[in-house]
Amino acid sequence: MKCFIGTLPHDHLDREAFTFKHGLVGHPALTLDNLERVLPSLPQQQVFYSKGLLKESDNFDTAHVEQSNGLSLRQTIETIRTSNSYIMVRSPEGDASFGPLFHDLKADVEELMRARGGVGMKAVDAMLYLFIASPNSLTPFHIDRYSTILMQFNGSKQVCVFPQWDERVVTAADCEDYMCHTGHRPEWHESAEPLASRFHFKPGDALHIPFMAGHLVRNGADEVSISMSIIFNTAETVTQMKALMLNQRLRAPMRRLGLALRPVGANRGRDKLKAGLWNSAAHVAHATRFVFRRDSAH
Repeated sequence: MKCFIGTLPHDHLDREAFTFKHGLVGHPALTLDNLERVLPSLPQQQVFYSKGLLKESDNFDTAHVEQSNGLSLRQTIETIRTSNSYIMVRSPEGDASFGPLFHDLKADVEELMRARGGVGMKAVDAMLYLFIASPNSLTPFHIDRYSTILMQFNGSKQVCVFPQWDERVVTAADCEDYMCHTGHRPEWHESAEPLASRFHFKPGDALHIPFMAGHLVRNGADEVSISMSIIFNTAETVTQMKALMLNQRLRAPMRRLGLALRPVGANRGRDKLKAGLWNSAAHVAHATRFVFRRDSAH
């Protein structure tokens, strides 16, 4: 592997969080000088920034709108050490300085996938996310619709990762709604705090966060934190995505019938069956729309 160091516990991929080392500290793409050049050149819809002093319960998805820091992007970058700000950049690999780095990281992820599941494994919809945060910043509690490998380059942080599919952290219904973009997001419950696994991060550290596992991040008090994640899906998480979407559609009708709906993540065979049903329903819906459009044209 070009980016990841050592033997990684590939059997834990999308089962539980694990740490390892990466060899990208000092990479020229991730210096503050290069970031000051790259960030203003990216499309506006790829760069989000907000106050850094958020609460665990704040909405991570809308913080850049609801928790403005009152500064321009350039001002935020220039004052990041003191302005209590947080910058998130989606898909910086569009810049030439990040392109080769993304290629190498994606290749390492696919090597990790192959070690667990055999040949032919590909990282689905892989993308980079870059995070720059003032000291003491907090990333609120949230879940993601993908698997994550997070790498630290500057400063320190504590990452709290909660058990995947544990309804004491996020209910099955909330997972399903979030996957379907219904506008509902999982809420933070202080009662879940003792369930977290805590990882203390410094430059050179990397962490795998499983698909749909709740997590939050508390940055250190001394330095600006620079970290980056590569996000991706696997064949298994794509199956779970489809099973979640099917469950979301069936939950209300099943409740009216007084029937229980089994949650996703408890049984792989059942998840595959649900994903197959979702695929079949999608094909029928597509065919129906095609016939309707053709008949309308006549």
